Amino acid sequence: MNDLIKFPDSAALEEKLEIRELALKHGLSYPSEAELIMLILGSGTKDRPIRELAKEVLSIVMSSNDENLLDNLMTIKGMGKSKALMIAAALEFGKRCNRNPQAALSSPADIVPYIQNYAMQKQEHFLCISLNGAREIISIRVVCTGCGNMAVISPAEVFSEAVKEHASAVVISHNHPSQNPEPSKEDLHTTIRLYQAAEILGISLLDHIIITKNRYFSFLEHDYMDEEKLFDLL
Repeated sequence: MNDLIKFPDSAALEEKLEIRELALKHGLSYPSEAELIMLILGSGTKDRPIRELAKEVLSIVMSSNDENLLDNLMTIKGMGKSKALMIAAALEFGKRCNRNPQAALSSPADIVPYIQNYAMQKQEHFLCISLNGAREIISIRVVCTGCGNMAVISPAEVFSEAVKEHASAVVISHNHPSQNPEPSKEDLHTTIRLYQAAEILGISLLDHIIITKNRYFSFLEHDYMDEEKLFDLL
């Protein structure tokens, strides 16, 4: 008789328990990002299954910066302050545990691990990484998402926070959902505009890195971080 009883959220509960057991067996590198969020949330709501809720949380996390993350999370139906704080606190704890203020970046390859999590996003995410004089990361900011047309990205959006942070240099980056890391003509045009703006502001634009799941393209490594060279490529 009991085998016929199915609680409303029993399927979601079974799925969560399965993910938990797999994580215990294989480690926390095994679940996807959305599944990790499912483990943090613990449950969905009456109207929203936990996987659906986790996917929306992941989308918000990937398109938010520190100062608007909590507010953005609380716009999600079914979240509330407690769940929003739980997600934000977990992210902040992870950042603090992995932060090494003494680790100076010496090559483009050093930066890629800090931004690789954006590589599998279905929309383009354009990032600005601010650096201090010792080439240590001050912040990694999402400038825009879904910006398929690089021409819409303005220098003001890219450099406004870097100026406030007194950054001495920045690296810009974006993902290619196509998984082809080769720069497009628009990527070249955007880099020229931002290179010129950086010179006026007195901030060094060190590199433009395009990331995909398994590869990256560094303008610096390909000797593209020169205005004349960039114009020659157009």
